[in-house]
Amino acid sequence: MSLRTDPPAEPIRLHRLSYNDRLEPRALEEIDLVVIHATELPDLATAREYGERIQYRDSGTGNSGHFYIDRDGRIEQWIDLDRVAHHVAGLNRCSIGIELVNLGRYPNWLDSRHQRWQENITRAQLAALLKLLDRLRSQLPALERIAGHDQLDTRQVPASDDPDLRVRRKLDPGPEFPWDAVLEGSGLLRAGRP
Repeated sequence: MSLRTDPPAEPIRLHRLSYNDRLEPRALEEIDLVVIHATELPDLATAREYGERIQYRDSGTGNSGHFYIDRDGRIEQWIDLDRVAHHVAGLNRCSIGIELVNLGRYPNWLDSRHQRWQENITRAQLAALLKLLDRLRSQLPALERIAGHDQLDTRQVPASDDPDLRVRRKLDPGPEFPWDAVLEGSGLLRAGRP
């Protein structure tokens, strides 16, 4: 099944977060990595609420990816490419964060009894992701690597139901994410944590 034969995705909707202009600027030539995330939230509106929350009082900014892809393939851009978004510890400056709307482990993220992923990425999301990756490769001259958030953040934390147990802090973009199709369709190389 080829994801390339789907109809073209709608144009990307620019919907900047309120603190976009307060994020640290960067040169596009610095960006060589795309990080794929899953929101682990019920919908795009809830993800927006989380994105708008101020987490860093000094800068007045929060945690967010650059792009969000809804289940129907619609894409929103929340952070400008030339701004450093807070989406993956230690690699924000050189990366673009793409969030796929997905329940993941919601709402029991760290409960050891609820670590099973609830849904797969939709076909429309995958088609939109490939089109977005094509666009980013044409805009970002150094872009060559792609990784899942789970590859870059392997920390374990105490489980919310039993602090003697440890669970993975991040599992996104999910255990069934179709890496083979994304790597083949994007031309990017899969990268792990340096």
